[in-house]
Amino acid sequence: MRYLVISDIHANLEAYEAVMAAAVPLAYERVLVLGDLVGYGADPNAICDRVRALAPHALIRGNHDKVGSGIESPEGFNAVARSAIRWTHDALTPGNREWLAALSAGPLVVDDFIEICHGTPFDEDAYVFDDLDALRAMHSARRPLCLFGHTHVQVGHYLSRDQFGLSTADHQRPLTIPLDEANRYLINPGSVGQPRDGDPRAGFAVVDTAAREVTIHRVEYPVAQAQARILEEGLPEVLAQRLALGR
Repeated sequence: MRYLVISDIHANLEAYEAVMAAAVPLAYERVLVLGDLVGYGADPNAICDRVRALAPHALIRGNHDKVGSGIESPEGFNAVARSAIRWTHDALTPGNREWLAALSAGPLVVDDFIEICHGTPFDEDAYVFDDLDALRAMHSARRPLCLFGHTHVQVGHYLSRDQFGLSTADHQRPLTIPLDEANRYLINPGSVGQPRDGDPRAGFAVVDTAAREVTIHRVEYPVAQAQARILEEGLPEVLAQRLALGR
């Protein structure tokens, strides 16, 4: 099975469309979505409509989906994120707001090999910031490969019997990570709509369970168009600026 894995779209329609176009020749069979469809970006309804039309094999919510749909308070967000998510809540159609509110919480077992979550398997809102976070997440996972989002950083961790390390030290993209049957893996496909690893290109991944490998990709998209849409909607200017920086 070949899975297209996307996460943290954040209402960035231009980035989403670039990813989906780039994924066509990769011959994926199913789609996995790791949450945060909305928040920050200017096109929450368009993204909801397109993801709904995709009929993903597995789809879970992110923290911005919860707050944007109204099932959680925005008070835990910083001032910029809070302003954007309040705008998002008001901009969403009632149907899309209801659909977002009904999304499943992670973690979610996809098959015998793959589990998905937004933050971590032990807490859907927790971040993987360092090695200890990654180790805790890997020990909590119920499957050999756990796919996660939330940090907007494209990264892969592996754990063998005697070693813990990174599978993504190389900045080359696309980058294929072979999956050893004896190891466990924790891999973030990167953010479609708002990367934060210094590379402004949209991130995504393809998992091939038959070949036992994950390939992480980056694709250019019209950042200036996404920035213009943010400014048109009156969202905070910093949200437009950061897209060009990948921060």
